[in-house]
Amino acid sequence: MPARAPDRRRLLRRALTLAGAAALPAPGQVFAQTAGPPTAAAPQTRAIPRSGERLPLVGLGSWITFNVGNDATAREACADVMQAFFAAGGRLIDSSPMYGSSQDVIGHGLRRPGALARVFAADKVWVSPASRGPAQMETSRRLWGVPRFDLLQVHNLLAWHEHLPLLLEMKAAGRVRHVGISTSEGRRHDEVEQVMRSQPLDFVQLTYSLRDRRAEQRLLPLAQERGIAVIANRPFEQGSLLRQLQRHPLPPWAGEWQCTSWAQLALKFVIAHPAVTCAIAATTRVDHVRENVGAARGPLPDEAMRRRAVAWVESLA
Repeated sequence: MPARAPDRRRLLRRALTLAGAAALPAPGQVFAQTAGPPTAAAPQTRAIPRSGERLPLVGLGSWITFNVGNDATAREACADVMQAFFAAGGRLIDSSPMYGSSQDVIGHGLRRPGALARVFAADKVWVSPASRGPAQMETSRRLWGVPRFDLLQVHNLLAWHEHLPLLLEMKAAGRVRHVGISTSEGRRHDEVEQVMRSQPLDFVQLTYSLRDRRAEQRLLPLAQERGIAVIANRPFEQGSLLRQLQRHPLPPWAGEWQCTSWAQLALKFVIAHPAVTCAIAATTRVDHVRENVGAARGPLPDEAMRRRAVAWVESLA
């Protein structure tokens, strides 16, 4: 059951106290992108329905890839990936307390000149009981080194009845800019649908790929109907989709999509869906992050072309 209003007010006061030392930009302020010129034409963007702010169609995930602990060489490699991501025109980086050292590693990368001005910082709350949520969110903010998060999501719906009212109150107070929920690997779609229908969400994060298209059935149409932005996670299915596809040559029509790799084709399929605001792909390599952001350039396939891609991939199985 949802927390009672007095409990939510108490949690909110605690959250505001913990975050009180942070110097916050004005509500709704968008940081200027001043960290140097992009390496190529800017990627295509899509608007967040509730705020109108535009996001590049390809973002950066941090699950597994940024969980490198205190390895100095690996931390610098992750910072290089972030720097290349921003230079290519990317903005949204997604993480979670669940992801080991990833938040601290992101914070390390954001200390490079100009990085904070570019990032759209998306994190999650993932703790039970919900009374521990404010402290966890403040720890996450300090690890990132951001004045506030652009997006906070209830990770995998854990204790969402308690966390979500607090996030909405934090948004109203200007302590977070957008709120949402997340799920992964096609789990709990019935409950996700319930939350999407009943709560004023800005974002929903879910799994969507060339091979895993379950979100097309109800969640993506519902997001369009309700004006909810969609972050598509696992577009490469943690690499298993690409490992399957890379055993085969690109289809002859890949050039029509201006794709030079299976990774770009897989990403273009996802971001071409009109409900998808941003697809997040994780990587440890600078060349791969540039390739991924490159999928947001050039033409996007129409529905007939997307159906052709599905049929082609299914023929390879």
